[in-house]
Amino acid sequence: MKILELVGLSKEFGELVAVNDIDLVIEEGEIRGLIGPNGSGKTTLFNLISGFIRPTKGKVIWQGHDITGKSPHTITKKGLARTFQLTTLLKERTALQNVVMACHLHTEMGLFEQFLRRGGAPEKEKKVERKAMAILEAMGIAHVQGEIAGELPHGYQRALGIAIALASDPKLLLLDEPVTGMNPVETRDMMERIKKLRDSGVTILLVEHDMKAVMGTCEKITAMNFGKKIGEGLPEEISKNKDVIEAYLGA
Repeated sequence: MKILELVGLSKEFGELVAVNDIDLVIEEGEIRGLIGPNGSGKTTLFNLISGFIRPTKGKVIWQGHDITGKSPHTITKKGLARTFQLTTLLKERTALQNVVMACHLHTEMGLFEQFLRRGGAPEKEKKVERKAMAILEAMGIAHVQGEIAGELPHGYQRALGIAIALASDPKLLLLDEPVTGMNPVETRDMMERIKKLRDSGVTILLVEHDMKAVMGTCEKITAMNFGKKIGEGLPEEISKNKDVIEAYLGA
């Protein structure tokens, strides 16, 4: 069953066509890779899907409903969350506090109630903290729960960024370069975590430049160049696609 569908999605910035008439269907339960050279339009496409920018034309269909132009907050509440190329952390807070704060944004308990600790807030806090710890455990970083986020190694910061996105209980998670800057061991561990997330019921759409990671993890891959879709298929099909090869290596 399709969870996300893009229909003729386009975005123009003046004379620059960043995303050009993209059609895309993501099936529930899959790990889809989105690849392409720098400047091919991948991050812009993520921004369109998640509501950070509005399309010039086309539609974003979420579980059969048109969410085109909805705010990022509204889209996240519907079950679609994302990470960013540059990890957005509260760097002076601990890893656990980062995820707890993210959880509070998606519960009935407001931030003022959190800080003032009035009424039934303590019990709610315990419930949120348990949820945050479970997320940290799922990402393999529960052992650094008390460490300051800004002082964590790069790989842990990337994992924490995903943990923050998971606080909204997404049905579809958009991962923007989840293993950038990681060594091979960290990359392997992260991709295994991503597979486990999918197995737990989270559909994944990921942008990544590490082709070994993409080919070894994604069941299907969509390739872009100059804002257009230039190929789509199984990893072995994409690896032999002439347009994809040319986009990366030149004619």
